[in-house]
Amino acid sequence: MADAGAFLTDNNRSRQRKDRFARYGVIAGGISVLLTLVLIFFYLLYVIVPVFAPARITPVQSFSVPLTQTAAVRFNEQNTHAFHFSADGQISLVALGRREGQVVAQQVVMANPTSFAAALPNEHVFAYGDHTGGVTVVKPLIRQDKLVLSDPLDAPYIQLDSQGMPLVQLAVSVRRQVAVLVGVTQDQRLVARVFHRGSGLDTGEQTWQASQLAMPAIGQPVTDMVVTPDGRTLYVLNGRQVTVIDLNQSEGRIRQQTDVSQGAGDPVAMTALSGANSLLITGADGKVTQWFEVASAGQRQLIAARTFSGGQGALNLVVPEYYRKGFFAVQDGGLLAGYYMADSAAPVLESRLFSRTPELMTVSPRADRLLAISGEQWQLFKVTNPYPEVSFSSLWQKVWYEGYPEPDYVWQSTSGTDESEPKLSLVPVVFGTLKAAFYALCFAIPLALAGAIYTAYFMSSSMRKVVKPTIEIMEALPTVILGFLAGIWLAPIVENHLIGMALSLLVLPLVMVAVGLGWAMLPGGWQRRMPTGLHILLLMPTLVLAGYLCFTLSPVIEQAYFGGDIRSYLTNHWGIGYDQRNALVVGIAMGFAVIPTIFTIAEDAIYSVPAHLSSGSLALGATPWQTLTRVVLLTASPGIFSAVMMGLGRAVGETMIVLMATGNTPIMDWNILEGLRTLSATIAIEMPESEVGSAHYRVLFLAAFVLFVFTFFFNTLAEIVRQRLREKYKSL
Repeated sequence: MADAGAFLTDNNRSRQRKDRFARYGVIAGGISVLLTLVLIFFYLLYVIVPVFAPARITPVQSFSVPLTQTAAVRFNEQNTHAFHFSADGQISLVALGRREGQVVAQQVVMANPTSFAAALPNEHVFAYGDHTGGVTVVKPLIRQDKLVLSDPLDAPYIQLDSQGMPLVQLAVSVRRQVAVLVGVTQDQRLVARVFHRGSGLDTGEQTWQASQLAMPAIGQPVTDMVVTPDGRTLYVLNGRQVTVIDLNQSEGRIRQQTDVSQGAGDPVAMTALSGANSLLITGADGKVTQWFEVASAGQRQLIAARTFSGGQGALNLVVPEYYRKGFFAVQDGGLLAGYYMADSAAPVLESRLFSRTPELMTVSPRADRLLAISGEQWQLFKVTNPYPEVSFSSLWQKVWYEGYPEPDYVWQSTSGTDESEPKLSLVPVVFGTLKAAFYALCFAIPLALAGAIYTAYFMSSSMRKVVKPTIEIMEALPTVILGFLAGIWLAPIVENHLIGMALSLLVLPLVMVAVGLGWAMLPGGWQRRMPTGLHILLLMPTLVLAGYLCFTLSPVIEQAYFGGDIRSYLTNHWGIGYDQRNALVVGIAMGFAVIPTIFTIAEDAIYSVPAHLSSGSLALGATPWQTLTRVVLLTASPGIFSAVMMGLGRAVGETMIVLMATGNTPIMDWNILEGLRTLSATIAIEMPESEVGSAHYRVLFLAAFVLFVFTFFFNTLAEIVRQRLREKYKSL
């Protein structure tokens, strides 16, 4: 007996140790999960927060340079030197950094020039015009700390047809395959040459082929000119208007003339943003207005998008950035302000740097340095503004982008050129996420809940043992397989049998009701021949046959009433677009992925309702349907709601199905026949291609953070509602 007692004592101690180990293991696992979620949360914030850091500008150097008559100044790519262009035709190389202010080299381009022009900053091309109509185009380079002047047009001197008159204005643009040179003579005539690079017949080498353009008369004196990089358009500011001239014909042709004064007198200056898709026009009132062309009534029209005004005075010295859609300006009183187009008209940077307005300013290629010149005094500043394209307004509000007829929500993170305007609005992808989840739940919730109710309450135990595990196994099916089948197999079926799909939504419920009514009208003896809980075996073949008939009749109805092409009919008559991979396909495919989650949790909740509740209700005379709706479902409502919310969380976070079964088009349209793009699909598609640390990269992390917050919100809401439902119906 003593040995038996000792054995039991040792056994109890062993069990206690195991229980304690299991308890501590569960606690440690739970804490680890919470700690992991917290770490993910703070890591996402760590990546995201820098994009919302305010812009800063700090002084770096102040030095004197013995150069005057400044026409333009440009940084080199490394910010180690500056190219100084004087109005008397001389280019000087000025060292920055340790040898601050030292003139390293000088070269004379043209003696006594009558005009000067600088191309867009990223082209780094400059031109001087003389009193006979000749032009010298140069591109300065640094080789081994020496100044080298290259001829970008392979010709040191180009003669424009000025009829021997001096050139008083110039505009130049030189790109890889096209170049344009435009001058204004002393009598206000436009003269132009267009160059195209092509292969020679003998050598096959790339050479420039020049052609003279006959230019139209524009009347008023020219204030400024801008040539677009594609060589097709010339913008001329003359008087109160901008004259737009097409250059892609054998002669220049005026396309439109637009009054840009806005009632404030003659504009005083015009410059172009990166890419020359937008013009910044400074008015006589000191306000700067952004103008760009949009398509309207079958033709392009110049419109004013936004106006920037200095809070403490007029804006002067408008200096655009090289690649981004931003510019700097100095207000009266020496306050420097920086603006960005994707933001509101308010400045993203303000700092009082000057006692008076400088004579000239320039920005470095990476927009991280700013140089201000007043006489021989040069001031160099460091600019910290790496993510001006990201702000609350650009992410969540409508923005008026270049070429768009009105403000809109747009996600377009990449394009073919560095000069494109990044469009990083999260609204379209958040909308696509909710749209995909909504249509998936519209498909999944009725089927999953109805199946859970029937399986838990009406189905026989033997069939339940087969049906429930089968549906639960569906959850293990990889979503990449569902996405592949949806995109390759289901989408063409939906496209070819769209009417059959619509008929099925109407016919199948009616067939189910008809079968139920027919079964109820059968004699009792016939009904008793079918074992209780196996009625589904009678309904399933009927539904399959009804669905087959709907799809069989689809082409007949399409041919008879819709001209044989329902897609064209929807587009032409009802204005409804159709994409092959659309929200309907996503709803069906993702619905199949969500059904097992909702079904399993809801079925367990209904099946777990104590039997004495339903038995007592039936004993008191309630029908099975009354017992189901007034006792069982109310008692199981916390679990049913949790099932729906879990399904919603699964649908919001789904990636592979929406990645493969949609057109991935970030549009905002509830049309079930149009495509969409979700947060998760955007992250999966674009994260491998984004530059680490770029604005695009950090906005993708912000998208992940939004997705994280979505799921956290839905799960928290589900738990709160579940607890309240449990408190409300616990007395049943």
